[in-house]
Amino acid sequence: MTIDTFTTAALADEFNELLVGGRVQDTVQLDHDTFGMEIYTNRERRYLLLCAEATTPRALITPERLRRGVMSPSTMGLLIRNRLEGMKLVAVRQPPWERVLIFDFLDETGEIQLILEMIERRANLLMVENDIILDCVRRVGADENRYRVSLPKHPYVPPPPMEGKIHPAELNPKTLNSLLMREPDQKAWSVLVKNVYGFSPFLAKEAIFRAYNQIDLKASEVNPYGLDAALGSFLRSLLRNEWHPGVAVDAKGIVKGVAAYPLTHLGEWETVPTISEALSSYYGRLEGGAVYEAAREPIRLQIQNAQKKLERKLGSLKKSLVASADVEFLRMAGELLLAYQYNIQKGQALFEAEYEVDAAPLKIKLNPELTPLDNAKAYFEKYEKAKRGRQQVPEHIAQVESELEFLDQLATDLDLAENWQDIGEVQETLMKKGYWQGKKVQHPKGGQSGPLRYVTPEGFVIWVGRNARQNEDVTFKKGEDVDIWMHARGVPGSHVVVKTNGRKVPPTILEQAARFAAYYSKLRTEEKVDVITAERRHVRKLKGGHPGQVSVREELGNLRVKPMAVPEKTEKGEF
Repeated sequence: MTIDTFTTAALADEFNELLVGGRVQDTVQLDHDTFGMEIYTNRERRYLLLCAEATTPRALITPERLRRGVMSPSTMGLLIRNRLEGMKLVAVRQPPWERVLIFDFLDETGEIQLILEMIERRANLLMVENDIILDCVRRVGADENRYRVSLPKHPYVPPPPMEGKIHPAELNPKTLNSLLMREPDQKAWSVLVKNVYGFSPFLAKEAIFRAYNQIDLKASEVNPYGLDAALGSFLRSLLRNEWHPGVAVDAKGIVKGVAAYPLTHLGEWETVPTISEALSSYYGRLEGGAVYEAAREPIRLQIQNAQKKLERKLGSLKKSLVASADVEFLRMAGELLLAYQYNIQKGQALFEAEYEVDAAPLKIKLNPELTPLDNAKAYFEKYEKAKRGRQQVPEHIAQVESELEFLDQLATDLDLAENWQDIGEVQETLMKKGYWQGKKVQHPKGGQSGPLRYVTPEGFVIWVGRNARQNEDVTFKKGEDVDIWMHARGVPGSHVVVKTNGRKVPPTILEQAARFAAYYSKLRTEEKVDVITAERRHVRKLKGGHPGQVSVREELGNLRVKPMAVPEKTEKGEF
Protein backbone atom coordinates (compact mmCIF):
# COMPACT_ATOMS: atom_id res chain seq x y z
CA MET A 1 0.00 0.00 0.00
CA THR A 2 1.26 3.47 -0.94
CA ILE A 3 1.40 6.33 1.53
CA ASP A 4 0.62 9.21 -0.81
CA THR A 5 1.38 12.92 -0.71
CA PHE A 6 -1.76 13.96 1.16
CA THR A 7 -1.42 11.15 3.71
CA THR A 8 2.20 12.26 4.22
CA ALA A 9 0.94 15.80 4.80
CA ALA A 10 -1.57 14.50 7.34
CA LEU A 11 1.23 12.68 9.15
CA ALA A 12 3.32 15.86 9.24
CA ASP A 13 0.39 17.77 10.75
CA GLU A 14 -0.21 15.03 13.33
CA PHE A 15 3.46 14.89 14.33
CA ASN A 16 3.69 18.68 14.61
CA GLU A 17 0.65 18.69 16.88
CA LEU A 18 1.53 15.72 19.09
CA LEU A 19 5.33 15.41 19.04
CA VAL A 20 7.00 18.73 18.28
CA GLY A 21 8.44 20.34 21.39
CA GLY A 22 9.11 16.96 22.96
CA ARG A 23 12.47 15.49 23.87
CA VAL A 24 13.77 12.10 22.72
CA GLN A 25 13.96 9.92 25.83
CA ASP A 26 14.85 6.57 24.27
CA THR A 27 15.47 4.95 20.89
CA VAL A 28 15.22 1.32 19.77
CA GLN A 29 15.88 -0.64 16.60
CA LEU A 30 13.12 -3.10 15.75
CA ASP A 31 14.76 -4.62 12.68
CA HIS A 32 17.23 -3.59 9.99
CA ASP A 33 14.92 -0.97 8.47
CA THR A 34 12.72 0.03 11.41
CA PHE A 35 13.44 2.34 14.34
CA GLY A 36 11.43 3.67 17.25
CA MET A 37 11.66 6.70 19.52
CA GLU A 38 10.11 7.55 22.85
CA ILE A 39 9.36 11.28 22.84
CA TYR A 40 8.29 13.02 26.05
CA THR A 41 5.99 15.97 25.41
CA ASN A 42 3.27 17.72 27.41
CA ARG A 43 3.87 15.36 30.34
CA GLU A 44 3.15 12.36 28.14
CA ARG A 45 5.30 9.72 26.47
CA ARG A 46 4.57 9.07 22.82
CA TYR A 47 6.14 6.45 20.60
CA LEU A 48 7.19 7.21 17.03
CA LEU A 49 7.92 4.45 14.53
CA LEU A 50 9.94 5.13 11.36
CA CYS A 51 10.26 2.33 8.80
CA ALA A 52 12.34 2.46 5.60
CA GLU A 53 11.39 -1.02 4.41
CA ALA A 54 11.38 -1.15 0.61
CA THR A 55 7.82 -2.48 0.27
CA THR A 56 6.10 -0.87 3.27
CA PRO A 57 7.80 2.41 4.26
CA ARG A 58 5.81 4.27 6.90
CA ALA A 59 5.81 6.61 9.87
CA LEU A 60 3.28 6.64 12.68
CA ILE A 61 2.68 7.17 16.38
CA THR A 62 2.07 3.85 18.11
CA PRO A 63 -0.11 3.35 21.19
CA GLU A 64 2.37 1.02 22.87
CA ARG A 65 6.03 1.28 23.73
CA LEU A 66 8.21 -0.14 20.98
CA ARG A 67 10.48 -3.03 21.86
CA ARG A 68 14.00 -3.75 20.69
CA GLY A 69 14.00 -6.53 18.12
CA VAL A 70 17.68 -6.94 17.23
CA MET A 71 20.51 -8.38 19.30
CA SER A 72 23.02 -5.72 18.22
CA PRO A 73 21.97 -2.39 16.67
CA SER A 74 23.32 -1.48 13.25
CA THR A 75 25.63 1.51 12.75
CA MET A 76 22.52 3.53 11.90
CA GLY A 77 20.82 2.31 15.07
CA LEU A 78 23.84 3.26 17.17
CA LEU A 79 24.01 6.68 15.53
CA ILE A 80 20.32 7.37 16.18
CA ARG A 81 20.79 6.40 19.82
CA ASN A 82 24.03 8.33 20.37
CA ARG A 83 23.03 11.51 18.56
CA LEU A 84 19.27 11.86 19.03
CA GLU A 85 18.66 10.78 22.62
CA GLY A 86 18.23 13.95 24.64
CA MET A 87 17.58 16.15 21.60
CA LYS A 88 14.39 18.17 21.13
CA LEU A 89 12.12 17.66 18.13
CA VAL A 90 11.49 21.20 16.85
CA ALA A 91 9.71 20.63 13.53
CA VAL A 92 8.39 18.04 11.09
CA ARG A 93 8.39 19.16 7.46
CA GLN A 94 7.18 17.80 4.14
CA PRO A 95 8.83 19.05 0.93
CA PRO A 96 6.06 20.11 -1.49
CA TRP A 97 4.27 17.13 -3.06
CA GLU A 98 6.88 14.66 -1.82
CA ARG A 99 6.38 11.47 0.19
CA VAL A 100 9.20 12.64 2.42
CA LEU A 101 9.21 13.67 6.08
CA ILE A 102 12.03 15.73 7.57
CA PHE A 103 12.34 15.62 11.37
CA ASP A 104 14.37 18.54 12.78
CA PHE A 105 16.12 17.86 16.11
CA LEU A 106 17.95 20.48 18.15
CA ASP A 107 20.18 20.70 21.21
CA GLU A 108 23.05 22.89 22.40
CA THR A 109 25.46 21.23 19.94
CA GLY A 110 23.39 22.08 16.88
CA GLU A 111 20.69 20.72 14.59
CA ILE A 112 20.26 17.28 13.02
CA GLN A 113 17.71 16.11 10.46
CA LEU A 114 16.29 12.63 10.24
CA ILE A 115 14.82 12.25 6.75
CA LEU A 116 12.37 9.47 5.92
CA GLU A 117 11.80 8.91 2.20
CA MET A 118 8.66 6.79 1.84
CA ILE A 119 9.15 5.85 -1.80
CA GLU A 120 8.59 2.18 -2.63
CA ARG A 121 11.69 0.24 -3.70
CA ARG A 122 13.82 3.30 -2.95
CA ALA A 123 12.72 3.94 0.63
CA ASN A 124 15.42 5.26 2.93
CA LEU A 125 16.06 6.81 6.33
CA LEU A 126 18.97 9.23 6.50
CA MET A 127 20.60 11.24 9.28
CA VAL A 128 21.88 14.58 8.00
CA GLU A 129 23.93 17.31 9.67
CA ASN A 130 24.79 20.56 7.87
CA ASP A 131 23.52 18.97 4.62
CA ILE A 132 26.01 16.09 4.96
CA ILE A 133 24.82 12.49 5.37
CA LEU A 134 26.05 10.94 8.63
CA ASP A 135 24.56 7.53 7.84
CA CYS A 136 21.53 5.93 6.22
CA VAL A 137 19.65 2.64 6.18
CA ARG A 138 20.09 2.03 2.45
CA ARG A 139 23.45 3.06 1.06
CA VAL A 140 23.45 3.96 -2.64
CA GLY A 141 26.70 4.55 -4.52
CA ALA A 142 27.38 6.40 -7.77
CA ASP A 143 27.31 3.09 -9.64
CA GLU A 144 23.61 2.77 -8.76
CA ASN A 145 22.51 6.40 -8.95
CA ARG A 146 24.75 9.15 -10.28
CA TYR A 147 22.28 11.88 -9.39
CA ARG A 148 21.73 10.83 -5.78
CA VAL A 149 24.58 9.22 -3.87
CA SER A 150 23.40 8.19 -0.40
CA LEU A 151 26.57 7.47 1.54
CA PRO A 152 28.12 8.79 4.76
CA LYS A 153 30.16 12.00 4.32
CA HIS A 154 28.38 12.84 1.05
CA PRO A 155 26.02 15.82 0.57
CA TYR A 156 22.34 15.04 0.92
CA VAL A 157 20.53 15.45 -2.39
CA PRO A 158 16.70 15.49 -2.21
CA PRO A 159 14.68 13.33 -4.61
CA PRO A 160 14.53 14.90 -8.08
CA PRO A 161 11.69 17.42 -8.31
CA MET A 162 8.59 16.49 -10.26
CA GLU A 163 8.18 18.71 -13.31
CA GLY A 164 5.47 19.32 -15.85
CA LYS A 165 2.55 18.55 -13.56
CA ILE A 166 -0.44 20.71 -12.74
CA HIS A 167 -1.26 21.99 -9.25
CA PRO A 168 -4.57 20.51 -8.04
CA ALA A 169 -5.89 24.04 -7.37
CA GLU A 170 -5.63 24.77 -11.11
CA LEU A 171 -7.96 21.93 -12.07
CA ASN A 172 -11.14 22.99 -13.84
CA PRO A 173 -13.20 21.53 -16.71
CA LYS A 174 -10.89 23.07 -19.32
CA THR A 175 -7.60 21.81 -17.82
CA LEU A 176 -9.14 18.41 -17.05
CA ASN A 177 -10.31 18.06 -20.66
CA SER A 178 -6.84 18.99 -21.92
CA LEU A 179 -5.23 16.38 -19.67
CA LEU A 180 -7.66 13.61 -20.50
CA MET A 181 -7.31 14.16 -24.25
CA ARG A 182 -3.53 13.72 -24.08
CA GLU A 183 -4.02 9.96 -23.66
CA PRO A 184 -7.63 9.20 -24.53
CA ASP A 185 -7.15 5.42 -24.60
CA GLN A 186 -5.51 5.22 -21.17
CA LYS A 187 -7.36 4.70 -17.90
CA ALA A 188 -8.63 8.07 -16.73
CA TRP A 189 -7.23 7.63 -13.23
CA SER A 190 -3.80 6.80 -14.68
CA VAL A 191 -3.79 10.04 -16.69
CA LEU A 192 -4.54 12.02 -13.51
CA VAL A 193 -1.68 10.31 -11.64
CA LYS A 194 0.78 11.21 -14.41
CA ASN A 195 -0.25 14.83 -14.74
CA VAL A 196 -1.46 16.24 -11.39
CA TYR A 197 0.67 16.92 -8.31
CA GLY A 198 -0.35 14.82 -5.31
CA PHE A 199 -2.61 12.44 -7.22
CA SER A 200 -1.82 8.88 -6.17
CA PRO A 201 -3.61 5.85 -7.65
CA PHE A 202 -5.85 5.85 -4.55
CA LEU A 203 -6.81 9.51 -4.93
CA ALA A 204 -7.26 9.36 -8.70
CA LYS A 205 -9.43 6.23 -8.54
CA GLU A 206 -11.50 7.81 -5.77
CA ALA A 207 -12.10 10.89 -7.96
CA ILE A 208 -13.27 8.79 -10.93
CA PHE A 209 -15.40 6.58 -8.67
CA ARG A 210 -17.15 9.59 -7.11
CA ALA A 211 -18.04 10.87 -10.55
CA TYR A 212 -19.06 7.59 -12.23
CA ASN A 213 -19.35 4.91 -9.51
CA GLN A 214 -16.68 2.90 -11.30
CA ILE A 215 -12.92 3.29 -11.77
CA ASP A 216 -11.91 1.63 -15.05
CA LEU A 217 -13.16 4.23 -17.53
CA LYS A 218 -10.89 5.39 -20.33
CA ALA A 219 -9.92 9.05 -20.40
CA SER A 220 -12.06 9.58 -23.51
CA GLU A 221 -15.12 8.29 -21.63
CA VAL A 222 -14.88 10.87 -18.83
CA ASN A 223 -16.81 14.14 -18.94
CA PRO A 224 -14.50 16.84 -17.52
CA TYR A 225 -17.46 18.78 -16.09
CA GLY A 226 -18.71 15.73 -14.19
CA LEU A 227 -15.21 14.98 -12.90
CA ASP A 228 -14.67 18.59 -11.82
CA ALA A 229 -17.98 18.54 -9.93
CA ALA A 230 -17.00 15.30 -8.18
CA LEU A 231 -13.64 16.72 -7.14
CA GLY A 232 -15.21 19.95 -5.85
CA SER A 233 -15.25 20.22 -2.07
CA PHE A 234 -13.38 16.90 -1.74
CA LEU A 235 -10.21 18.32 -3.30
CA ARG A 236 -10.59 21.74 -1.68
CA SER A 237 -10.67 20.19 1.80
CA LEU A 238 -7.43 18.31 1.08
CA LEU A 239 -5.70 21.49 -0.09
CA ARG A 240 -6.78 23.14 3.19
CA ASN A 241 -5.30 20.22 5.17
CA GLU A 242 -8.72 19.15 6.43
CA TRP A 243 -8.12 15.50 7.11
CA HIS A 244 -10.63 12.66 7.48
CA PRO A 245 -8.39 9.66 8.21
CA GLY A 246 -9.75 6.16 8.09
CA VAL A 247 -9.53 2.67 6.63
CA ALA A 248 -11.39 0.99 3.78
CA VAL A 249 -12.69 -2.43 4.85
CA ASP A 250 -14.05 -5.18 2.60
CA ALA A 251 -16.93 -7.55 3.36
CA LYS A 252 -14.59 -9.89 5.28
CA GLY A 253 -13.36 -7.10 7.54
CA ILE A 254 -9.93 -6.95 5.90
CA VAL A 255 -8.36 -3.49 5.67
CA LYS A 256 -7.80 -2.75 1.96
CA GLY A 257 -6.48 0.78 2.13
CA VAL A 258 -5.59 3.73 4.34
CA ALA A 259 -5.71 7.44 3.59
CA ALA A 260 -6.30 10.89 5.06
CA TYR A 261 -9.50 11.07 2.98
CA PRO A 262 -12.34 8.57 2.41
CA LEU A 263 -11.63 5.74 -0.05
CA THR A 264 -15.19 4.76 -0.87
CA HIS A 265 -14.16 2.85 -4.02
CA LEU A 266 -12.43 0.19 -1.88
CA GLY A 267 -15.35 -0.76 0.35
CA GLU A 268 -16.87 0.41 3.60
CA TRP A 269 -15.08 3.45 5.03
CA GLU A 270 -14.35 3.46 8.77
CA THR A 271 -13.24 6.79 10.22
CA VAL A 272 -10.55 6.84 12.93
CA PRO A 273 -9.23 9.77 15.01
CA THR A 274 -5.71 9.92 13.52
CA ILE A 275 -3.84 8.80 10.45
CA SER A 276 -1.47 6.87 12.74
CA GLU A 277 -4.37 4.77 14.00
CA ALA A 278 -5.43 4.12 10.42
CA LEU A 279 -1.93 2.96 9.49
CA SER A 280 -1.78 0.76 12.60
CA SER A 281 -5.00 -0.93 11.48
CA TYR A 282 -3.53 -1.68 8.08
CA TYR A 283 -0.07 -2.84 9.09
CA GLY A 284 -1.31 -4.81 12.08
CA ARG A 285 0.02 -4.83 15.63
CA LEU A 286 3.51 -3.40 15.57
CA GLU A 287 4.59 -5.88 18.22
CA GLY A 288 3.73 -8.80 15.96
CA GLY A 289 5.21 -10.72 13.05
CA ALA A 290 8.31 -8.93 11.83
CA VAL A 291 9.34 -7.59 15.23
CA TYR A 292 8.96 -11.01 16.85
CA GLU A 293 10.93 -12.56 14.01
CA ALA A 294 13.72 -10.03 14.50
CA ALA A 295 13.76 -10.93 18.21
CA ARG A 296 13.86 -14.65 17.41
CA GLU A 297 16.86 -14.37 15.09
CA PRO A 298 19.69 -13.87 17.64
CA ILE A 299 18.25 -16.64 19.83
CA ARG A 300 17.95 -18.95 16.83
CA LEU A 301 21.61 -18.24 16.05
CA GLN A 302 22.63 -19.24 19.59
CA ILE A 303 20.71 -22.52 19.25
CA GLN A 304 22.35 -23.25 15.91
CA ASN A 305 25.83 -22.55 17.32
CA ALA A 306 25.16 -24.89 20.26
CA GLN A 307 23.88 -27.58 17.89
CA LYS A 308 27.02 -27.34 15.73
CA LYS A 309 29.27 -27.76 18.78
CA LEU A 310 27.33 -30.78 19.99
CA GLU A 311 27.32 -32.34 16.52
CA ARG A 312 31.11 -32.00 16.38
CA LYS A 313 31.35 -33.56 19.84
CA LEU A 314 29.06 -36.40 18.77
CA GLY A 315 31.23 -37.07 15.72
CA SER A 316 34.36 -37.20 17.88
CA LEU A 317 32.71 -39.58 20.34
CA LYS A 318 31.62 -41.93 17.59
CA LYS A 319 35.13 -41.93 16.13
CA SER A 320 36.57 -42.76 19.55
CA LEU A 321 34.26 -45.72 19.95
CA VAL A 322 36.62 -48.67 19.30
CA ALA A 323 35.11 -51.89 17.97
CA SER A 324 35.12 -54.94 20.30
CA ALA A 325 37.55 -56.84 18.02
CA ASP A 326 39.97 -53.90 18.08
CA VAL A 327 39.83 -53.77 21.88
CA GLU A 328 40.64 -57.50 22.06
CA PHE A 329 43.56 -57.01 19.66
CA LEU A 330 45.12 -54.42 21.99
CA ARG A 331 44.99 -56.87 24.90
CA MET A 332 46.44 -59.74 22.85
CA ALA A 333 49.21 -57.52 21.45
CA GLY A 334 50.31 -56.53 24.95
CA GLU A 335 50.32 -60.13 26.18
CA LEU A 336 52.19 -61.45 23.12
CA LEU A 337 54.83 -58.73 23.35
CA LEU A 338 55.44 -59.73 26.97
CA ALA A 339 55.70 -63.39 26.00
CA TYR A 340 58.05 -62.76 23.05
CA GLN A 341 59.97 -59.77 24.43
CA TYR A 342 63.29 -61.61 24.16
CA ASN A 343 62.66 -62.41 20.48
CA ILE A 344 62.29 -58.75 19.53
CA GLN A 345 65.33 -56.91 18.17
CA LYS A 346 66.24 -53.38 19.16
CA GLY A 347 64.74 -50.81 16.74
CA GLN A 348 62.31 -53.34 15.27
CA ALA A 349 59.10 -51.67 13.87
CA LEU A 350 56.96 -54.77 13.28
CA PHE A 351 56.71 -58.11 15.06
CA GLU A 352 54.78 -61.16 13.86
CA ALA A 353 53.70 -63.28 16.83
CA GLU A 354 52.58 -66.89 16.58
CA TYR A 355 49.60 -67.36 18.88
CA GLU A 356 47.56 -70.28 17.50
CA VAL A 357 48.74 -73.44 15.73
CA ASP A 358 46.67 -73.07 12.55
CA ALA A 359 46.30 -69.29 12.61
CA ALA A 360 48.35 -66.74 10.70
CA PRO A 361 50.85 -64.76 12.80
CA LEU A 362 49.49 -61.62 14.47
CA LYS A 363 51.21 -58.54 13.06
CA ILE A 364 52.00 -56.02 15.82
CA LYS A 365 53.36 -52.56 15.07
CA LEU A 366 56.11 -51.37 17.41
CA ASN A 367 57.61 -48.06 18.37
CA PRO A 368 61.30 -48.57 17.42
CA GLU A 369 62.38 -46.11 20.11
CA LEU A 370 60.80 -48.14 22.92
CA THR A 371 61.91 -51.39 24.52
CA PRO A 372 59.77 -54.51 23.98
CA LEU A 373 58.50 -54.16 27.57
CA ASP A 374 57.53 -50.50 27.07
CA ASN A 375 55.78 -51.39 23.82
CA ALA A 376 53.77 -53.99 25.73
CA LYS A 377 52.90 -51.45 28.41
CA ALA A 378 51.76 -48.99 25.73
CA TYR A 379 49.39 -51.60 24.27
CA PHE A 380 47.99 -52.40 27.72
CA GLU A 381 47.36 -48.68 28.34
CA LYS A 382 45.54 -48.40 25.01
CA TYR A 383 43.54 -51.48 25.92
CA GLU A 384 42.45 -50.05 29.28
CA LYS A 385 41.48 -46.76 27.66
CA ALA A 386 39.55 -48.49 24.88
CA LYS A 387 37.81 -50.76 27.40
CA ARG A 388 36.72 -47.76 29.46
CA GLY A 389 35.57 -46.09 26.27
CA ARG A 390 33.48 -49.09 25.33
CA GLN A 391 31.76 -48.72 28.69
CA GLN A 392 31.50 -44.89 28.87
CA VAL A 393 31.32 -43.55 25.31
CA PRO A 394 27.85 -44.99 24.53
CA GLU A 395 26.56 -43.21 27.63
CA HIS A 396 28.20 -39.95 26.51
CA ILE A 397 26.78 -40.40 23.02
CA ALA A 398 23.29 -40.86 24.49
CA GLN A 399 23.73 -37.70 26.57
CA VAL A 400 24.82 -35.62 23.56
CA GLU A 401 21.98 -37.00 21.44
CA SER A 402 19.57 -36.09 24.25
CA GLU A 403 20.98 -32.54 24.32
CA LEU A 404 20.58 -32.26 20.55
CA GLU A 405 16.96 -33.38 20.84
CA PHE A 406 16.43 -30.78 23.56
CA LEU A 407 17.94 -28.01 21.41
CA ASP A 408 15.77 -29.13 18.51
CA GLN A 409 12.77 -28.80 20.82
CA LEU A 410 13.92 -25.31 21.86
CA ALA A 411 14.23 -24.31 18.19
CA THR A 412 10.66 -25.46 17.66
CA ASP A 413 9.55 -23.64 20.84
CA LEU A 414 11.10 -20.47 19.42
CA ASP A 415 9.31 -20.85 16.08
CA LEU A 416 6.01 -21.41 17.89
CA ALA A 417 6.52 -18.48 20.32
CA GLU A 418 3.72 -15.95 19.87
CA ASN A 419 4.64 -13.39 22.54
CA TRP A 420 7.63 -11.81 24.24
CA GLN A 421 7.34 -14.07 27.28
CA ASP A 422 7.68 -17.27 25.23
CA ILE A 423 10.61 -15.86 23.25
CA GLY A 424 12.32 -14.74 26.45
CA GLU A 425 11.74 -18.13 28.05
CA VAL A 426 13.72 -19.86 25.30
CA GLN A 427 16.58 -17.44 25.90
CA GLU A 428 16.45 -17.99 29.68
CA THR A 429 16.56 -21.76 29.16
CA LEU A 430 19.62 -21.46 26.94
CA MET A 431 21.33 -19.32 29.56
CA LYS A 432 20.54 -21.73 32.40
CA LYS A 433 21.90 -24.66 30.40
CA GLY A 434 25.10 -22.77 29.56
CA TYR A 435 24.44 -22.49 25.84
CA TRP A 436 24.18 -18.69 25.67
CA GLN A 437 27.25 -16.75 24.50
CA GLY A 438 27.55 -12.98 24.86
CA LYS A 439 25.13 -10.42 26.23
CA LYS A 440 21.54 -11.17 27.08
CA VAL A 441 18.93 -9.71 24.71
CA GLN A 442 16.46 -7.65 26.72
CA HIS A 443 12.77 -8.34 26.10
CA PRO A 444 9.66 -6.94 27.76
CA LYS A 445 9.07 -8.37 31.20
CA GLY A 446 6.15 -10.61 31.99
CA GLY A 447 5.18 -13.81 33.71
CA GLN A 448 5.48 -17.18 32.07
CA SER A 449 2.69 -18.02 29.66
CA GLY A 450 0.60 -21.12 30.22
CA PRO A 451 -0.54 -23.90 27.90
CA LEU A 452 -3.59 -23.44 25.69
CA ARG A 453 -6.90 -24.75 27.00
CA TYR A 454 -9.66 -25.53 24.54
CA VAL A 455 -13.15 -26.77 25.39
CA THR A 456 -14.98 -28.65 22.64
CA PRO A 457 -18.72 -28.22 22.08
CA GLU A 458 -19.11 -31.69 23.66
CA GLY A 459 -17.41 -30.49 26.84
CA PHE A 460 -14.02 -32.19 26.45
CA VAL A 461 -11.06 -30.13 27.63
CA ILE A 462 -7.94 -30.25 25.44
CA TRP A 463 -4.65 -28.96 26.85
CA VAL A 464 -1.93 -27.92 24.41
CA GLY A 465 1.66 -27.22 25.44
CA ARG A 466 3.73 -24.90 23.24
CA ASN A 467 7.18 -25.26 24.77
CA ALA A 468 9.18 -27.72 26.88
CA ARG A 469 8.04 -26.31 30.22
CA GLN A 470 4.39 -26.22 29.17
CA ASN A 471 4.67 -29.77 27.80
CA GLU A 472 5.89 -30.96 31.20
CA ASP A 473 2.95 -29.20 32.84
CA VAL A 474 0.37 -30.55 30.37
CA THR A 475 1.53 -34.17 30.61
CA PHE A 476 2.34 -34.55 34.28
CA LYS A 477 0.18 -31.92 36.03
CA LYS A 478 -2.87 -31.44 33.82
CA GLY A 479 -2.89 -35.02 32.54
CA GLU A 480 -4.09 -38.05 34.52
CA ASP A 481 -3.63 -41.76 33.86
CA VAL A 482 -7.00 -42.13 32.11
CA ASP A 483 -6.47 -39.19 29.74
CA ILE A 484 -5.35 -39.40 26.10
CA TRP A 485 -1.87 -38.08 25.29
CA MET A 486 -0.71 -37.01 21.81
CA HIS A 487 2.49 -35.87 20.10
CA ALA A 488 3.67 -35.45 16.49
CA ARG A 489 5.68 -38.55 15.63
CA GLY A 490 9.45 -38.30 15.49
CA VAL A 491 9.80 -34.52 15.74
CA PRO A 492 9.83 -31.84 18.46
CA GLY A 493 6.46 -30.41 19.27
CA SER A 494 3.51 -30.01 21.58
CA HIS A 495 2.28 -32.41 24.22
CA VAL A 496 -1.51 -32.54 23.90
CA VAL A 497 -3.78 -34.07 26.53
CA VAL A 498 -7.49 -34.78 26.10
CA LYS A 499 -9.21 -34.89 29.49
CA THR A 500 -11.56 -37.86 29.48
CA ASN A 501 -13.03 -37.77 32.99
CA GLY A 502 -13.65 -41.48 32.49
CA ARG A 503 -15.63 -40.96 29.27
CA LYS A 504 -14.96 -42.49 25.88
CA VAL A 505 -13.55 -39.84 23.54
CA PRO A 506 -15.30 -39.64 20.14
CA PRO A 507 -13.07 -40.03 17.04
CA THR A 508 -13.86 -36.45 15.96
CA ILE A 509 -12.43 -35.09 19.22
CA LEU A 510 -9.33 -37.27 18.90
CA GLU A 511 -8.78 -36.02 15.37
CA GLN A 512 -9.19 -32.40 16.46
CA ALA A 513 -6.67 -32.82 19.28
CA ALA A 514 -4.26 -34.58 16.91
CA ARG A 515 -4.52 -31.64 14.50
CA PHE A 516 -3.51 -29.32 17.35
CA ALA A 517 -0.51 -31.56 18.11
CA ALA A 518 0.47 -31.49 14.44
CA TYR A 519 0.18 -27.71 14.17
CA TYR A 520 2.23 -26.97 17.29
CA SER A 521 5.15 -29.06 16.06
CA LYS A 522 8.13 -28.80 13.76
CA LEU A 523 5.92 -30.11 10.92
CA ARG A 524 3.19 -27.45 11.19
CA THR A 525 3.57 -26.46 7.51
CA GLU A 526 3.22 -30.03 6.18
CA GLU A 527 0.04 -31.17 4.46
CA LYS A 528 -0.29 -34.26 6.69
CA VAL A 529 1.44 -35.23 9.95
CA ASP A 530 1.57 -38.54 11.85
CA VAL A 531 0.55 -38.15 15.49
CA ILE A 532 1.15 -40.67 18.29
CA THR A 533 -1.79 -41.39 20.60
CA ALA A 534 -1.36 -43.12 23.95
CA GLU A 535 -2.96 -43.38 27.33
CA ARG A 536 -1.33 -40.90 29.65
CA ARG A 537 -0.38 -43.71 32.08
CA HIS A 538 2.02 -45.12 29.48
CA VAL A 539 3.98 -41.86 29.19
CA ARG A 540 7.05 -41.60 31.42
CA LYS A 541 9.68 -38.94 32.04
CA LEU A 542 13.09 -39.78 30.63
CA LYS A 543 15.53 -40.44 33.45
CA GLY A 544 17.91 -37.48 33.59
CA GLY A 545 16.10 -35.85 30.68
CA HIS A 546 15.09 -32.23 30.21
CA PRO A 547 11.54 -30.95 30.82
CA GLY A 548 9.16 -32.42 28.28
CA GLN A 549 11.42 -35.33 27.31
CA VAL A 550 9.43 -38.55 27.66
CA SER A 551 9.20 -42.16 26.58
CA VAL A 552 6.01 -43.95 25.54
CA ARG A 553 5.77 -47.57 26.68
CA GLU A 554 2.64 -48.45 24.72
CA GLU A 555 0.75 -46.63 21.98
CA LEU A 556 -2.96 -46.63 21.22
CA GLY A 557 -2.24 -45.96 17.58
CA ASN A 558 -1.37 -43.38 14.94
CA LEU A 559 -3.48 -40.58 13.47
CA ARG A 560 -2.49 -38.91 10.20
CA VAL A 561 -4.01 -35.45 10.17
CA LYS A 562 -3.83 -31.97 8.67
CA PRO A 563 -2.33 -29.42 11.12
CA MET A 564 -4.73 -26.88 12.63
CA ALA A 565 -4.19 -24.11 15.18
CA VAL A 566 -6.29 -23.86 18.29
CA PRO A 567 -9.09 -21.43 17.32
CA GLU A 568 -8.82 -18.02 18.94
CA LYS A 569 -12.58 -17.73 19.19
CA THR A 570 -15.38 -20.22 18.73
CA GLU A 571 -19.07 -20.12 19.51
CA LYS A 572 -19.11 -23.23 21.67
CA GLY A 573 -15.46 -23.75 22.54
CA GLU A 574 -13.51 -21.58 24.92
CA PHE A 575 -10.08 -21.18 26.46
